[in-house]
Amino acid sequence: MPYILQEDRPKYEESLSTLIAILKAQPLERIDGELNYIITRILKEAYPLRYFNINRAIGVMEACKLEYYRRVAAPYEDTKIQQNGDV
Repeated sequence: MPYILQEDRPKYEESLSTLIAILKAQPLERIDGELNYIITRILKEAYPLRYFNINRAIGVMEACKLEYYRRVAAPYEDTKIQQNGDV
């Protein structure tokens, strides 16, 4: 995953903290739809409407999915294997 530089992160922190707080205040069953809305709006606004950019946006989402799995899901699964035994 191409992480952004440490010095580039602060410009997003206030907005992200606000957005995360709003999401956390929602009932759990609403978060998926609201995240979908947020992500779709960001991608629609960030990329000009061209097939090349649609393809790029889909690639970004795929990379995000893989990074989330690598950083969050896989370590969680490893912990559960240690707790409960392997398949």
